[in-house]
Amino acid sequence: MTGQGKTLYVSENGDRWDLLRNPDGEIFVRHTGNVSSGGHVADMGLGIFLTLGRNGPEHQAMWRLIGTLLDEGE
Repeated sequence: MTGQGKTLYVSENGDRWDLLRNPDGEIFVRHTGNVSSGGHVADMGLGIFLTLGRNGPEHQAMWRLIGTLLDEGE
């Protein structure tokens, strides 16, 4: 991982989702597939990731992270 980033979720099978910021300041989510599935890497904008659903554990992790922003303001 380069630049600023935070791991959102790592599944039991080794898939990984990271929240990253590129040098231009754009925030995006990177999904890295596990080695046995070929380790394919896919980047998606934050808005697209958030619209994909709320049921997956990677999405639940993102919503928890967003919730911590509210907790910090108290």
